[in-house]
Amino acid sequence: MHFNNQYECLGKTFYVKTNPVPVANPTLIKFNDELAKTLGLSSIDLNSTDGAAIFSGNYIPDGADPLAMAYAGHQFGGFNPQLGDGRAILLGDIETPDNKFYAMQLKGSGRTAFSRSGDGRAALGPVIREYLLSEAMFKLGVPTTRALAVVTTGEDVVRGGLVPGGIITRIATSFVRVGTFQYFSAQGDADAVKKLADFVIERNYPQACEAENPYIVFFQSVVDAQVALIAQWMTLGFIHGVMNTDNMSIAGETIDYGPCAFMDAFDHDQVFSSIDRRGRYAYSNQPSIGLWDLTRLAETLLPLLADDTDAATDIAKEVLQSYVESSHKHWLTGMRAKCGLSADPKLVSATAMENDKTLIEELFDTMADNAVDFTLMFFHLSRLSNNKQTQASEHENACRDLFAKPEQFDEWLVKWRKRLDEQTLSDDNRQAAMQAVNPIYIPRNHQIEAAIRAAEDRNDFSVFHELHDVLQNPYVIQEGKDKFMLPPKPDEVVVETFCGT
Repeated sequence: MHFNNQYECLGKTFYVKTNPVPVANPTLIKFNDELAKTLGLSSIDLNSTDGAAIFSGNYIPDGADPLAMAYAGHQFGGFNPQLGDGRAILLGDIETPDNKFYAMQLKGSGRTAFSRSGDGRAALGPVIREYLLSEAMFKLGVPTTRALAVVTTGEDVVRGGLVPGGIITRIATSFVRVGTFQYFSAQGDADAVKKLADFVIERNYPQACEAENPYIVFFQSVVDAQVALIAQWMTLGFIHGVMNTDNMSIAGETIDYGPCAFMDAFDHDQVFSSIDRRGRYAYSNQPSIGLWDLTRLAETLLPLLADDTDAATDIAKEVLQSYVESSHKHWLTGMRAKCGLSADPKLVSATAMENDKTLIEELFDTMADNAVDFTLMFFHLSRLSNNKQTQASEHENACRDLFAKPEQFDEWLVKWRKRLDEQTLSDDNRQAAMQAVNPIYIPRNHQIEAAIRAAEDRNDFSVFHELHDVLQNPYVIQEGKDKFMLPPKPDEVVVETFCGT
């Protein structure tokens, strides 16, 4: 591993040097050979007992300089001026053969100065969940932190009862969060805010360097990245669960897979987090919460946007207004693609597209009214023909069967097909385009729970490995894997997820 520890150069106020706490008997459960190749790491050396020692924190590789990052954050709307890495330790920045940098972090590796009342450890279940979800998200084409490895520790942790411990090694272009900027802003440390902004610009948004005011371009770039990310979540039925400002990556990557889930039965107000009792982070609220979090970032950046506070505020407002406009645009673009509604002016007129938003919203309202499975609905819809057939197709019947009141779907289907008639796109091309954005396999909650139960209760990782393998090709039908397409049976439904602390 070739480390180039850029974050450490920011200074001691940004972190606390912290070594991982050794564990009793680390065992490597999964090593990500594909990601290792991207990072220029040797799978032969790391997919071994030596790798288990590194990924558990028992052995610190040459060049690594472990530290816990400082940050603050709004948690469910309330500001906490000091949070920080309570169970994560940054080993350093990996420099790849093509001179790119990725931060490597151990999560669940012991107490830090920021652990407060926590033990700094992670149970095996949450790290299995994060490995499956983050790697599935990557294969779905969504910006995300990646999982390089997961190990068992050979020790139990207390989570209600005793459960096996685990550690995940996470990779990101940056682990800086909105809350990192808030940490220094709350202390009135404008120099640290500027230093942090310069670091992120150089690392993640180098295009801003050429601008007259690079901080405006930086802020606009963060807004653009975040709005695109949340729109992708929405098109996949993903609910992050805890969009606190300390869980929003400044790099526009999905981070911190705790109380999160992909929806089964569609519900605008679906919540999975065990602590989100008022629905602050419900599915439909995610775009507006993204704006709320970015407004908190804007507050920290005001001194960098302009010398005059009023002028800086006006600049921030203008950038944030672009979020509102872009959010609607990204949502409509993504949902049009899911529904096969072309927006290409060469294929469809502006008049034909006028009612697309209404048509899409009507579908979602009908799905919510019938508790229709989100992923299965679009899987079957993407295989429907627009030909006016006397006999309904297998997939049309499958769509209807998802609805308790199928006549509602029938009414919508007439409108949908009428809209398709207004675009000059062949059925085959339209179906292919839909199938490219509508996954067949997602990491469903009940399947993840089955993998966790097998691992924690029986030390059986075969369920985890099979599910992971299926999720590597989410858009391709895999022979003999039909069970991974199916929603949970009533006794398999998982209604809450937890952060694992």
